[in-house]
Amino acid sequence: MEFSAAIFDLDGTLIESNSVWAKIDKRILNKRGIPCSDDFAAKLSSLTYEEAAEEMHRLGVKEDTESLIKEFNALAVQEYRYNIFLKDNAKEYLEYLKGRGVKLALATASPKELYEPVLRHNGVYGYFDAFCTTAEAGKSKDYPDVYLLAASELGVSPAECAVFEDVLNGIVSAKNAGMTVIGVYDKYSSNDIVTIRLRSDKFIMNFSEMI
Repeated sequence: MEFSAAIFDLDGTLIESNSVWAKIDKRILNKRGIPCSDDFAAKLSSLTYEEAAEEMHRLGVKEDTESLIKEFNALAVQEYRYNIFLKDNAKEYLEYLKGRGVKLALATASPKELYEPVLRHNGVYGYFDAFCTTAEAGKSKDYPDVYLLAASELGVSPAECAVFEDVLNGIVSAKNAGMTVIGVYDKYSSNDIVTIRLRSDKFIMNFSEMI
């Protein structure tokens, strides 16, 4: 596949973090006396902060979205700094792209206090030419804004970009932005796997398939 820039999602795409988010979501709900099944925790872990907070509000959590996001982050900081690792062959693929002069950007719902330590811990922070968050873009991944922001930061057109994503809403939004989309398997998005395969230009189980 030919592209001059690659835009990567973080959670579930580059790093194995969704199991951590399932644990965090369970902890937040159980702290408030609200039961949380493994299946529901898995569902929450695949959502953006805002979407997860909305689901929690439906269950009776009273804190506002901003307060919940702060709680999510406080619980996640240590995990991201020390305990979360890249998906198999992700580092090798990033090195492969850098060696070919492809520009790299991160497009994530995770804030800098999470994405920076986990990328540094895994030795790939310096590979990226730009870092963009949905907060900076002003919209969730239900919209293409964060991908368009990343392309702008890299100085390339959307048509020159490949986006790597594990969740359906991000895949659809990147396609709507006019970008090539590579769907990346993550078990926490398995309920949408058929549609993800259909909507992606290419679907991979492992980054080795791209080398």
